[in-house]
Amino acid sequence: MDILSENCGYCGCCVGVCPENVLELEESKLHIKEGCTECGNCVIVCPLGALIIGGSQ
Repeated sequence: MDILSENCGYCGCCVGVCPENVLELEESKLHIKEGCTECGNCVIVCPLGALIIGGSQ
C-alpha cells in the first residue's frame, strides 16, 4: 500500500475503515504501520484517491 501524499487531504476516512488498524493520522501526515493486508477498504473510501494498492500508479 502506498500513499500519494500530494492527494491526501488528511480527512481520516481511511483510518476508520482499516480492519487491521494500521493507518495512523498525525497532524498533516498519514502513516501505514506494519501489518497492512492490502484489503482495499481504505482505497475504496478515500475521496481523493490518495491510496493505491501494490505501489503501482
